[in-house]
Amino acid sequence: MRKFLVVLDDSRECLNAMRFAAMRAAHTGGGVAILSIIPPDEFNHWIGVGEVMREEARERIHVHFEVFAKWMRDRQGIDPELVIREGEAVAEIIAQIKDDPEIGVLVLGAGVDKKGPGPLVSQLTRTSGSLPIPITIVPGDLSKEKLEAIT
Repeated sequence: MRKFLVVLDDSRECLNAMRFAAMRAAHTGGGVAILSIIPPDEFNHWIGVGEVMREEARERIHVHFEVFAKWMRDRQGIDPELVIREGEAVAEIIAQIKDDPEIGVLVLGAGVDKKGPGPLVSQLTRTSGSLPIPITIVPGDLSKEKLEAIT
């Protein structure tokens, strides 16, 4: 089975990337892997405090994931899997792609503000020639209707 890998973060454009991945998976018989990355700098505290913060971050990720997972199950018939990794975002995305041979496409949402498409899109497109899978970049301001039409 081919899986669409999509990154769960706090960006607005993440929503369209999730929708696109779920709709493509539903139309092609694939699956969705949702990757959330906890940055390492969140835990540069005393060991006990760092562990509490790490657990709180994981709880927030699970709550956020369940919102998307419910929509995917109810609307698209897709039961996504959640993967949580700790480290630098680009390195962890690449590591996940290498660790899971079923991942066939990386789906990223592009920001629409004046700052550009976002750090993940900018960094990963620079290295896209050496990735073992294609990247699909979904515009953050694409309407639901347009997403449905192209998936």
